[in-house]
Amino acid sequence: MANLTGFKKDQDGLYIEKSPSSNIQYGLDFTDYLNSGDTVASATVTIEAITGDAAPLAFPTNAATDVLISGGVLVNIRLSAGTVDNIYDIKCVITTSQGDTDARSFRIVCRERFL
Repeated sequence: MANLTGFKKDQDGLYIEKSPSSNIQYGLDFTDYLNSGDTVASATVTIEAITGDAAPLAFPTNAATDVLISGGVLVNIRLSAGTVDNIYDIKCVITTSQGDTDARSFRIVCRERFL
């Protein structure tokens, strides 16, 4: 199974709780989905738009630095903002060095977080 640190799971699949004030990087580990010797060559991440969202979940700077490939198998995604109680669908599409493509989705649940 892939490394899913920080993810939770419910009947709808995987999600992460995120505070609207956090600017944080999340990692998707594709190790278990790649053929031996294959690596992630490129990744495209999309964030679901929610109509009327006053403070939508977003990439905090520019897309060139907000989606990074690390070690050939880890896709790092930096996200900021979000509106409390909104649930955002995130989709990551990769192309591998061997020319394969794959897509994985998860949700960001925006909540105020307390200790």
